[in-house]
Amino acid sequence: MSDLDARLLAAHALGDQSALVPLYLEAADSAEEDQARGFFLTQAYIYALEAGHADAPALRAQLVAAGRESA
Repeated sequence: MSDLDARLLAAHALGDQSALVPLYLEAADSAEEDQARGFFLTQAYIYALEAGHADAPALRAQLVAAGRESA
């Protein structure tokens, strides 16, 4: 298990949605495949919305630019 996987699992176990946002963004940034990158970016966006995280608009813009969200 990678360090990132362990940190994601720990944040999920704690229910720490604010911590999940940058963790899923890190996973998206390190993903080698577009499908995985899109999945992780979507997860970051979902948790940002749920937590009222300040990065939600920027994450949505990234999803729109990637063709995974409509403008």
